[in-house]
Amino acid sequence: MTEQHTPWAEPYKIKMVEPLAMTTRAHRQKALEEAGYNTFLLKSEDVYIDLLTDSGTSAMSDRQWAGMMLGDEAYAGSRNFYNLEAAIQRYYGYKHVIPTHQGRGAENLISRILIKPGDIVPGNMYFTTTRLHQELSGGTFADIIIDEAHDPENLFPFKGNVDLKKLEALIEKHGAKKIPYVSIATTVNMAGGQPISLANMRALRELTNKHGIRIIHDMTRVAENAYMIQQLEPGHAHRSTAEIVHELCSLTDGATMSAKKDALVNIGGFMATNEWDVFEEARNQVVIYEGLHTYGGLAGRDMEAMAIGIAESVDEDHIRARVGQVAYLGEKLLDAGIPVVKPIGTHGVFLNAKAFLPHIPQTSFPAQALAAELYLDAGVRTMERGIVSAGRNKDTGENYMPELELVRLTIPRRVYTQAHMDVIAASVANVYRNRDKVKGLKMVYEPKYLRFFQARFEPLSA
Repeated sequence: MTEQHTPWAEPYKIKMVEPLAMTTRAHRQKALEEAGYNTFLLKSEDVYIDLLTDSGTSAMSDRQWAGMMLGDEAYAGSRNFYNLEAAIQRYYGYKHVIPTHQGRGAENLISRILIKPGDIVPGNMYFTTTRLHQELSGGTFADIIIDEAHDPENLFPFKGNVDLKKLEALIEKHGAKKIPYVSIATTVNMAGGQPISLANMRALRELTNKHGIRIIHDMTRVAENAYMIQQLEPGHAHRSTAEIVHELCSLTDGATMSAKKDALVNIGGFMATNEWDVFEEARNQVVIYEGLHTYGGLAGRDMEAMAIGIAESVDEDHIRARVGQVAYLGEKLLDAGIPVVKPIGTHGVFLNAKAFLPHIPQTSFPAQALAAELYLDAGVRTMERGIVSAGRNKDTGENYMPELELVRLTIPRRVYTQAHMDVIAASVANVYRNRDKVKGLKMVYEPKYLRFFQARFEPLSA
């Protein structure tokens, strides 16, 4: 008798459920109009499957919920802070830790401390809040990601890599003293959840050491990046995800972390550094913007859940299932001929709106229109990652025109089943079959900062 292959399944069982309700198309049409065709402005009760973000939307484990009952809500010196500090030092290796309410709190601190007006901040593709904090501190972001990252059809497995020649050109042009740090994300969200290779990180560390430049690590999804290194980069298949995570962090000088992703909590983040002077300044500033340096805007119970989540994030069964579910959805869409960013990333599948809706010019917001249409079809909420998210040039006021015009189908961790993935794939395929009927949008309200959160749109009449 031949041995049968055991099908893949989620490495957990369900203890509690939250009922979902499918609304009618007429209901969704009304909700979409009231939201100004912006999926961020929809009420969650009007959403069937929510793929807006993987930030703070994960399901916590029984151990995390148990940990929350051990919250020490002392204003100063909570034991949960010391548990969190120990977890960060063990799994990531950074010496000094400042908790923050979420990732952008850490971005604010590191930008205010390290960036001076006129500085240049190179990075492997921009992220919305990261770049804004850099600009508010007087810096200018410079993209040094490899060219392959801007091509959704390119199959290179590490499209998060830094182009070292681009960085060297910036150093030669501006001088190392005008570059406070290189901003490195693992993985690269705006490129489609694409990882950076360990070889590239090692080469980047060698180059920055030569010029005395820091590397600051946006480590929001570092475990997912480490898993992709384990799976795809030669010479690392025998290593654990945890071991690779630790090495990635060791190649950097400090970090910002939104723990609402990898660390599996609904709120929380931190700034970490190996430099005492930077830590000392952060410890002073956090009191102004977040809270005391031993809670940083968080309850003790949230810090305890974060400490436990950090350990769970590098569990091999967990990370294999997390990335595997994204790959499952991606393969279904590829099989249906849907244009997506290739290869499939780690935290979501990114639809290529330019190829999906070629009849809509970028100035008519095709990704925003596609996100609206996906919600209208089956109540699946996604988000735009294109011209709306890119915003405007701070000096000229002109719209940035990114090469990538994407709709992100972001998969929350430990929340949805494979059956939900099948529903999503069927809905995307249905919209694709009827894509010629989708119209572009015009923006009728634009907020000053991070417009994708609150902007409002109306359909074009023709």
